[in-house]
Amino acid sequence: MKQIPVCIVEDVTDIRQALEQIIELSDNCVVAGSFSSGEEALAKIPQLKPKVVLMDIGLGSTNGIDLVRELKPKNSDILYMMCTVYEEDEKIFNALRAGASGYILKKSSPSRLLDAINELVDGGAPMSSQIAMKVVSAFKDLPVQESVVAAAPAPFVQPEGNDPAILTRREKEILEWLAQGKIYKEIGKELFISAETVRKHVYHIYEKLHVNNRVEAVNKYFGR
Repeated sequence: MKQIPVCIVEDVTDIRQALEQIIELSDNCVVAGSFSSGEEALAKIPQLKPKVVLMDIGLGSTNGIDLVRELKPKNSDILYMMCTVYEEDEKIFNALRAGASGYILKKSSPSRLLDAINELVDGGAPMSSQIAMKVVSAFKDLPVQESVVAAAPAPFVQPEGNDPAILTRREKEILEWLAQGKIYKEIGKELFISAETVRKHVYHIYEKLHVNNRVEAVNKYFGR
């Protein structure tokens, strides 16, 4: 099994070491680098070229969101997931605008963190359930033509003559669970199907809605 190289950016020693241990004890992830400062991360991540970066927001003299904003354009293949204690709407959306593809809270369980990394690599946009609900609520509060995430696509318009709705009943169920922040394994348990079957359904959802991740899918479907 090919291992996923992961970099960790966290200034609190105990938390950084705990994250390192979680990654090293996983079946398919490996620590490619671990940094206690934003300056070190900014210099080393482009050289290491990990697949995933777990990025803290509060890094003392630097800010994890600003780091993602600076690093992402230079290395577009690297996936950034904020791993933080912050649940404020402004920080969530600023992180997504900066180029983060996921947002998970530090209080998440080790298994949830590892599942989120795998989902991220699989093309998803994993979020803790509390964060996902904030995103959905923000989309529902917006006028149809607006979007919280910069440069997000226009709301989905149902093609003429396509009735019933473009998504199947099962796809709609899965999208509802995605909007609540559930990961593939959890959705599979709820619907009594495998995580791989969920992944295939999600692929078809993204294809039908012409989106690339969970945030865009939720924006298009619930923001119509």
